[in-house]
Amino acid sequence: MTLDIPLNRSDSAQASGQARPADAWKRRTRWQRAQRSLAPLLRRPGFSLALLVVLFALFAALAPQLLTSYDPYATAPAAKLSAPGLAHWFGTDELGRDLYTRVVYGARLSVMAALLAVLIALFGGLGIGVLAGFAGGRVDAALMRLIDVLLALPGLLLALAIVTAIGFGTVPVAVAVGVGIIPGFARTTRAEVLRIKTLPYVEAARLGGASWARTLLRHVLPNAWGPVAVLATLDFGAAILATAGLSFLGFGAAPPAAEWGTLIANGRHFLITAPWVSLLPGLFVVAVVFSLNHLARSAEEHAR
Repeated sequence: MTLDIPLNRSDSAQASGQARPADAWKRRTRWQRAQRSLAPLLRRPGFSLALLVVLFALFAALAPQLLTSYDPYATAPAAKLSAPGLAHWFGTDELGRDLYTRVVYGARLSVMAALLAVLIALFGGLGIGVLAGFAGGRVDAALMRLIDVLLALPGLLLALAIVTAIGFGTVPVAVAVGVGIIPGFARTTRAEVLRIKTLPYVEAARLGGASWARTLLRHVLPNAWGPVAVLATLDFGAAILATAGLSFLGFGAAPPAAEWGTLIANGRHFLITAPWVSLLPGLFVVAVVFSLNHLARSAEEHAR
């Protein structure tokens, strides 16, 4: 007869002490691998410049007060429609408000709306794509025909229909844009799931007794994440454009809230006398979107 003797405190401390360095070594190895993969990209001037633009936009969304000393809502009628200069980098609008400050503060609503839209599309597309790829048969056919119908509709038209039905504002605009870009995530996820689930290591896991849920979480999803992450970065720029477009049409946040699309729309009446009111916020949005696309394309090419 054998007795099971529990570990004493010293033994358990030694075991935990051996586990902690192993975990730390794994984390350090992952960090070193990420550094090695990013180093060639950071040596490219275009990639570095695009990364700086995106980081500036994200920082403006998180802490805009650190990037400007003006109040985005403070009016100065005596300085209305002032040209860009040292005092006002982007000039002022029709109420004398500092336009650079409003662009910086507008990053919070615009970036958060685009992020919410991408998250909705990501989780919705992942769910549909995984279900279609794993279930197959009639379930796959039914879900893909639904996705084909959504793909047949222009994304902006679908978003307009949704936001008209659920109401105006930043969150409804984000929901409408997110639903409109779900089909791309669903098709990409389904294609990856169909490819990966037939690979030898997935079949070996199934033969070893692993359930479909464990196989999905441990083997399929981690290996299918790469193309979906690249698509998320690309669609983040597209979501910024779509939310700005809906805000330009008047479906976004109500005035005097600063939102990139609203700022561009407010300046369309002054395109002849004060073109910077629309031009500079528009150029900033274009720079952010181009930078996001460049980062995604560069990461995809480097992964190949």
